[in-house]
Amino acid sequence: MASSSVSRLPLAVLLLVACSSTAAATSYTVGDGSGWTTGVDYTSWASSKNFKVGDNLVFNYAKGLHTVVEVSAAEYMACTAANPLGSDNSGATTVALKTPGTHYFVCSITGHCGAGMKLAMTVGGSNSPATLTPTTPTTPYTTPTTPTTTTPYTTPTTPTCSGGGGTTATPGMTPFMSYPSAAGLGSAALAGFALVWCVIVQLALL
Repeated sequence: MASSSVSRLPLAVLLLVACSSTAAATSYTVGDGSGWTTGVDYTSWASSKNFKVGDNLVFNYAKGLHTVVEVSAAEYMACTAANPLGSDNSGATTVALKTPGTHYFVCSITGHCGAGMKLAMTVGGSNSPATLTPTTPTTPYTTPTTPTTTTPYTTPTTPTCSGGGGTTATPGMTPFMSYPSAAGLGSAALAGFALVWCVIVQLALL
């Protein structure tokens, strides 16, 4: 008897866990009393809910007047349903939330998505509240550049020598000596020169 009771214990535990999981699942009526129609703010409606894997979404609407189409994020933004992930138009659509992440729903009737019939909701893991994962900002990669310093170009100048009475030598040419002119001679030199000249004239007359 004792062994029989022990063997039933794991089965009882499994049943208890299964019942707990089933009881934890929640069915959400989209839009509550308003249902699935135009003119309802489904963004505000979804923001107050903690969706998790195992829950259900229930869409109530007039059959033939609306549809429930699950689409990608791009089609949700564009209000199109060219490549649906799932669709229904029965008037009472139940969607089981089987995977975590963000799910997007629209009405494919022309103009209805633009009139507000679009729902974006995030599903968290089983028995855990839905959370949005923040995006880590990335710094754009730029190749560092080494600053270059430029030295201004200057034309070299030929140094000049200043001296008393000399001339500036041009590069590539042999410098020469300059002699003082007669204007620069003293009065004694001029008198001697005049005397020599008179002697030469006298000798020529003889």
